[in-house]
Amino acid sequence: MALHTDVLIVGAGPTGLALGIDLARRGVPALVVERADRLFPGSRGKGIQPRTMEVFDDLGVVDAILAAGGGYPVGMIWQNGERVGEHRMIDPADTTEDSPYAEPWMVPQWRTQEILRARLEELGGRVSFGREAVGVEQDADGVTTRFASGEDVRARYAVACDGGRSALRRALGIGMTGETIDPAPTLVADVRITGLDRDNWHIFPPRGEGDDFLAVCPLAGTEDFQVVAQFPEGATPDLSLDGVRKLVAARSHLVPEDVTEVRWASDFRPRTALADRFRDGRVFPAGDAAHVHSPAGGQGLNTSVQDAYNLGWKLGAVLRAGAPASLLGTYEEERRPIAADMLGLSTRVHRGETRRGEATRQLGLGYRNSSLTEETRTDAGAGVRAGDRAPDGITEEVRLFDAFRGPHWTLLTVGTEADLPALPVPTVRIPACKAQQMHQTYGAGVFLIRPDGYVGWAGETGAGLVEYAARTGVAG
Repeated sequence: MALHTDVLIVGAGPTGLALGIDLARRGVPALVVERADRLFPGSRGKGIQPRTMEVFDDLGVVDAILAAGGGYPVGMIWQNGERVGEHRMIDPADTTEDSPYAEPWMVPQWRTQEILRARLEELGGRVSFGREAVGVEQDADGVTTRFASGEDVRARYAVACDGGRSALRRALGIGMTGETIDPAPTLVADVRITGLDRDNWHIFPPRGEGDDFLAVCPLAGTEDFQVVAQFPEGATPDLSLDGVRKLVAARSHLVPEDVTEVRWASDFRPRTALADRFRDGRVFPAGDAAHVHSPAGGQGLNTSVQDAYNLGWKLGAVLRAGAPASLLGTYEEERRPIAADMLGLSTRVHRGETRRGEATRQLGLGYRNSSLTEETRTDAGAGVRAGDRAPDGITEEVRLFDAFRGPHWTLLTVGTEADLPALPVPTVRIPACKAQQMHQTYGAGVFLIRPDGYVGWAGETGAGLVEYAARTGVAG
């Protein structure tokens, strides 16, 4: 007998865990399965961008993320055992009323996943380990996923969050188009080191011809450092303790014994790849199963979590709120162009063509061209338009992110007393006398905020809201 669930999530990385959380808080039965016998143990995706911090705020984990991590340290360049200058890896930014998370926050990926798993379990979900998906079949009513154990899981929908070598994506015949950005292998390792301070990201430039760089970054909230080193094309990095010790000693002023432990190590060739499609019937690739990034710029994990955030509310609307199944088609429509743009950005950062700054923070991403977006104002001015991220804002009575938090839509008016239709969603009215800053940010109008924090509909009055709500599942 096959196990039954509404949504099967294959892969317990940040994407799968975030999706599991979003579905759990919507009351959608979902099963998260993971091929390995534990969560990923390394630091790989350590940078959480401001937009993802806003997502984590909504999912109820931002306090734990803030407590677990820290800001990025200033780079310190070394030559011949001496400090010779500082290098800022990331352009600085200040928090504002509409953007409370301004700069990337460093949390090792293994710790982020622990926090997400704890939140999933708090909401009644769980991860089932040691379950390797090997095949998938679909029909008009659902998806049957086969596992190496011989077990089947039957679900109404399945989401492939199982990484760049996704078994589900391959079983469906969904190709990926991309390129190798750099054929030279790169080693990444989590290590314990003595003899270096934890106040800087230590950078050791090449010493001579045939050599390559070494970077040693203290991992916030831990006693570990992340070591990153590039090797000549064709080399095979030695991931053992002895190999990492020799590497660090050869490229820095440290001695081999300063590396006391290797806790995790991996090597890879930076590449970029984009799935040819983000949907096949009732199965949706997400995260690395849909797009593979260079780690430069910290876009991979963040784009992946936001895939889950986009898909979660749509699955919930179809499965629980009576929205038409066609709503699920907007996942590919909205997320594939974003993923393509972020792949291009990651590649430019990797090649040194752009810095880590405003674009990498992902606050400017949106869905203005989506079929879910309706801007009905004749003059929206310079403020927020439908499809844009819904910024934060504060008055004496309300903080917008507090009002938006949760799985619901939110109806917001700014500087208008327009009559509104009755919709089963919370309503926040900001009168003109209290809306100076919000008026500058949003402009005047009526805004229907999607569950994922983007403006779905905007107008001068409430005319047209009921029709929009009906086709998106707002009206239930």
